[in-house]
Amino acid sequence: MQIWRSLDDVPPGIGRTVVTVGNFDGVHRGHQTVLSRARESAAEYGGLPVVAVTFDPHPMAVLRPEHAPSTLTTIDVRADLLEAAGADAVLVLPFDREMASWSPERFIDEVIVRALRARSVVVGANFRFGARAAGDVAALTEAGREHDFSVDGVALDGGPQVWSSTYVRQCLAAGDVEGAAEALGHPFTVRGAVVKGDQRGRELGFPTANVPTSGMLAAPADGVYAGWLRRLDEPDGPLLPAAISVGTNPTFEGERERRVESYVLDRDDLELYGVPVEVSFVARIRGMLRFDSVDELVVRMADDVERTRAVLGLPARG
Repeated sequence: MQIWRSLDDVPPGIGRTVVTVGNFDGVHRGHQTVLSRARESAAEYGGLPVVAVTFDPHPMAVLRPEHAPSTLTTIDVRADLLEAAGADAVLVLPFDREMASWSPERFIDEVIVRALRARSVVVGANFRFGARAAGDVAALTEAGREHDFSVDGVALDGGPQVWSSTYVRQCLAAGDVEGAAEALGHPFTVRGAVVKGDQRGRELGFPTANVPTSGMLAAPADGVYAGWLRRLDEPDGPLLPAAISVGTNPTFEGERERRVESYVLDRDDLELYGVPVEVSFVARIRGMLRFDSVDELVVRMADDVERTRAVLGLPARG
């Protein structure tokens, strides 16, 4: 898998390609449908490479930063998901005010024609590009007649709710990680290095691996979830069942940092500080609560663990 971080990184002798363009945030099932069609097009033209073009940061973060959405994936995770969906290479275009001013014609000329030498362009039917979003599938099709590339506008997928990154964010904001997983085609995940917390969980008998949440990355609504934890430094390591808390832990005063805390069921021997992990969310157990005493919290945490076992299909602890 090749990742090019600018137009200058694209090899000059790349040959003809099949190109797909989009933000691809989350690489949800709608995106996967577009990538699948791009692979079909690549086969029709004799096995050409598929190049996915995306942007960093999200264009809204530049054009209207006060309305910029939280992103579902980092660029590196997005590239991994694009590869899994069928891309052979990913071109990450640094998006700034200068690129935002490009006309549709300039984008087509510099990116699709000169840099990537497209033989086919596959995008969603609602794809817009260029300054003021003036370009669309019709403009691409017209340019294709001049520059010898075909264009395929793939109908939006999903139903009754069309799959979209916005829909996934809405699901996460409501704590509906199952709805998010349905749209994504896989459980929603959070990645990060484990940091040292206040160690209250260890004192209470439920040691947790803590991953801070970034203000620019999406996370599920505050609450407790059933899911899995995977060490990223052990690619072939097992998925570890976990009860996951998202929030600021309101039972204890003074805590304001929002984080993802994962208690790996029945394990107090894990040394994870500094270890990169991936936390996958399967189902919501409950919302975030404030308890009047630590004893009440411990009782509820024990119940959360048992409910997590049930959700994950694990036997009750004897």
